[in-house]
Amino acid sequence: MNNIVLFEPEIPGNTGNIMRTCVATNTKLHLIKPLGFSLDDKYVKRSATNYMENLNYEVYDSYADFKSKNKGKYYFFTRYGKKPHTSFDYTNKEENIYLIFGKESTGIPKEILKDNLDSCMRIPMTDKVRALNLANSAAIVIYEVLRQQNFNDLLTKEPHKGEDYLIK
Repeated sequence: MNNIVLFEPEIPGNTGNIMRTCVATNTKLHLIKPLGFSLDDKYVKRSATNYMENLNYEVYDSYADFKSKNKGKYYFFTRYGKKPHTSFDYTNKEENIYLIFGKESTGIPKEILKDNLDSCMRIPMTDKVRALNLANSAAIVIYEVLRQQNFNDLLTKEPHKGEDYLIK
């Protein structure tokens, strides 16, 4: 199973957008406290729109709490990572894959990263920005994982207006 993990997220709009991405990709979302907002917050609901009811998510009191309940392969996203996100093999669909992103202001704590250097990565970019937006980063990475997994059972045809909509 594919999982996105947000370590102490601060901005409700980012988390709401990631919630929507998780529903779209059949990905479980893990939220590690403290959160910089309430999950009842109108900004989260606006970003996640009507998708909250279909969201598979869990909230944890701490990183230690999360780690004790989730076994699998952890990947950490940090601007200090030395490998691009595309250099990892995500093809094992039987493995629980956890894509871990830090809070918007400071990222994942160094204490966590230094114990996981082989699994630290970054999304390649210029030196003109410090980092990409959290929601954009999560979407880029989960779609790379899904691409390597041949998109699992995700739809490749539009289900609402039909696959012939553009030619009618």
